[in-house]
Amino acid sequence: MNAETTAEQAQQALLEEFEMFDNWMDRYQYIIDMGKQLPAFPDEWKVEELKIQGCQSNVWMHHRRDGEALHFDAVSDAAIVSGLIAVLMRIYNDRHPSDIRATSPHFLKDLGLDKHLSPTRSNGLHAMLDRIYRVAEQEAA
Repeated sequence: MNAETTAEQAQQALLEEFEMFDNWMDRYQYIIDMGKQLPAFPDEWKVEELKIQGCQSNVWMHHRRDGEALHFDAVSDAAIVSGLIAVLMRIYNDRHPSDIRATSPHFLKDLGLDKHLSPTRSNGLHAMLDRIYRVAEQEAA
């Protein structure tokens, strides 16, 4: 579990990192580079029940309980979406379900992602967030 930080603290750290970029091309490139660092995703997890519906590209998300925390793995066949997955993992991965549920994704507005992503990418990002929150809700019960 990410005991050293909460999801909110991780979100704040991410926002501070993005302050060093002056323009959106640099921000996009940074997001893409983050996606290249995602851990390997086993092919056997690329099944229909793990696929995120509502994404323009293919996205699969697997989760498991790891003690008190929820661990997520995800992958996409699109570079920018892989980067968005990496952003979500930085904030929500290896957290307690109550921490996930208590942390609203204000980074979307604060970074301007809600304005700079295409509607289909934005829908996909929200579909991934919905899955994370739904899993946290189920695991908290």
